[in-house]
Amino acid sequence: MKIVFDKVGSTAKPIELEIQGVKLEGTLQKSGYHRVALDANINGNLMLDCDRCGQSFDHKMDDPLKLTLSDRVSEDKDDLDIIEFLDGVIDVAYILESEINAIEGAFHYCDSCDGSEEALEIEY
Repeated sequence: MKIVFDKVGSTAKPIELEIQGVKLEGTLQKSGYHRVALDANINGNLMLDCDRCGQSFDHKMDDPLKLTLSDRVSEDKDDLDIIEFLDGVIDVAYILESEINAIEGAFHYCDSCDGSEEALEIEY
């Protein structure tokens, strides 16, 4: 889903997109001359592998997502939640895929391994 940056106005525009069973629902709203505020929730289920035992498990997501989108290079060192779309087109699919990749790239433990202090040794 792509939205031209200049088409986003000061009235909140609803957006909705689903990728891999994960849904992003929220609004886009102009927050400055070259800035758009994304205020959304990410929810759904994502299959992850336990980093301890290797078993696959369902990870339930229900997380808020607040980002600033810009069509210019940002010089703001204080706000790290800025995504720059220098071609003037907001790619909502890119944002959702990036969030999914960030979650998949983090360490995750299944319910059996979470908090376990027991040594784990698996023979192959």
